Amino acid sequence: MTYANQVENDGIAPDGSRGCGSRLRKAREAAGMTQEDVAGRLKMPLRVVQSLENEDWDRLGAPVFVRGQLRSYSRLLGLATSTTLEASGVAPIEPPALVSHNYTPRLQRLMEQGTRRLVYIVITAAIVIPVWLATKPHLAGSNPASVQPLDVPPVGAQPLGAAAMPASGSVSSATQEPVMASLAPMAHRPSAVPALALRFTEDSWVQVIGRDGAVLEQGLLPAGQTRSYAPGEVARVVLGNAPAVTVRHAGEAIDLAPFTRANVARFTVSSDGSVAAAAD
Repeated sequence: MTYANQVENDGIAPDGSRGCGSRLRKAREAAGMTQEDVAGRLKMPLRVVQSLENEDWDRLGAPVFVRGQLRSYSRLLGLATSTTLEASGVAPIEPPALVSHNYTPRLQRLMEQGTRRLVYIVITAAIVIPVWLATKPHLAGSNPASVQPLDVPPVGAQPLGAAAMPASGSVSSATQEPVMASLAPMAHRPSAVPALALRFTEDSWVQVIGRDGAVLEQGLLPAGQTRSYAPGEVARVVLGNAPAVTVRHAGEAIDLAPFTRANVARFTVSSDGSVAAAAD
């Protein structure tokens, strides 16, 4: 029976130790691997491997990072991740409960909406009705010009080059109706696609730094959450549990593999929205 199978079956190392670090170290030695081999296989710094085996959690940062690195190390050695995480004593961070402090009864909301609409109607009527009454006498005796597209000839107009002419030889100007062409441009609709968008399929720790150095987002976000940012708003992003986060720039998915080490992705965002690897 291998070291990994014995630990997975009874949860106790062959030397009687129950510590997370000693289990990892004994399993690594039984597999004939050095700490440098583990660091190379997991693409993590050597100091991280040493801290995991020494159970020096303070050097590894947030608990979500520690749990992710322990999970990767356990999978490499064939150990049960649940047993390793339980032995480490690093508990998962529970997201804070959201409590509403501004609850408004539904009947009160309906009353407020109805009141606002009624006030809007009264104010509109008070402005529009006097204007309409003041301009009505002038409009009654006038012949308003009709609005037609430029590419459609008016009704009854002769096409260019037609041989037929009116029998009388002249057309009275009083019977001609003026035509006004409509040249109003179409309104421009700005694009609704954000410059940078994040979507979380599992719980993940995130830190987003703005262009001015201010922290825009920091903490553990549960699965199903999304975040979006305008162009030029974000300067740097750190994502724990990076495989569980989908990152899109201008609607296009970004491959986080070049920016990920030890299950953590770090990258910078330029003013035009392009991303690049960030220093540790």
